[in-house]
Amino acid sequence: MKKILGISGSASQDSSNTRLLQAIASSFSESFDFRVYDGLSTLPLFTPELQGLGVPEEVKNLKAQVQWADAVIISTPEYLHNVHAVLKNALEWMTESGELAHKPVLPITFTPAAPRGEYAMISLLQSLKASKAKVVAELSLYRNELTSNSDQIEFITADMDLLREAMRLLSC
Repeated sequence: MKKILGISGSASQDSSNTRLLQAIASSFSESFDFRVYDGLSTLPLFTPELQGLGVPEEVKNLKAQVQWADAVIISTPEYLHNVHAVLKNALEWMTESGELAHKPVLPITFTPAAPRGEYAMISLLQSLKASKAKVVAELSLYRNELTSNSDQIEFITADMDLLREAMRLLSC
């Protein structure tokens, strides 16, 4: 069974991106061993000087989870036409050490409505390219097109079809 790590690129405690990843995990639980990481806000700010002093435990934990995974899904909102700083910080911690190098990655932007997310996707793709990740597809999802209650997100048929294909590409 392939191991998938979902990384929520949001700093919100009640993140819709975390709930999206949990919904994906639930939808594909019979096919994949899925974990969701939502601790980006606990990571210290990356600096070359801090890295030179040794990798902090919180960062070691993230890196270990990425190494555990056969593939990664990153779901992010858009802030100021970019990914949130906590996601960029995590990617910076993993660039030189190479945890994402050649690893299949599915970047998702999950925002309130189109066209939001376009710039965040561009930014995320640039960071993944610098990390030498193997981007298998890009997926933009919008909250106004999905059904959700306070705890759970439900996918419409078209989105579920896209997710099935994306998960297939992650497992190749």
